[in-house]
Amino acid sequence: MIISDTSADKSLPSNSHHHHDDSAHPHHHDEESMRRLVNRLSRIEGHVRGIKTMVQENRPCPEVLVQVAAVRGALDRVARIILDEHLTQCIGRAAKEGNIDTEIEELKAALDRFLP
Repeated sequence: MIISDTSADKSLPSNSHHHHDDSAHPHHHDEESMRRLVNRLSRIEGHVRGIKTMVQENRPCPEVLVQVAAVRGALDRVARIILDEHLTQCIGRAAKEGNIDTEIEELKAALDRFLP
């Protein structure tokens, strides 16, 4: 069971749901980008279920590890899309609205949790 992320839209910006106080600075994202990101996450979700099945079927560990690596890579691509969009849309909007410092601090806090 080899499942891979074969989507051709890896470079397209996508949407994300931020855990900001939306009343302070709402985030408005393109519906098409959001749809692509949700589809990508749905494929990853299915891939993880496939790995669970592999474990339940007692498949060889190296096969399972290859699939775990594929999911990790797919999640890294999702994170990159979210970060790219945040930098181009959210940070740009914050600069125009005059709250860039707050947005930068929130991004730093998120990156501290995200990066190893």
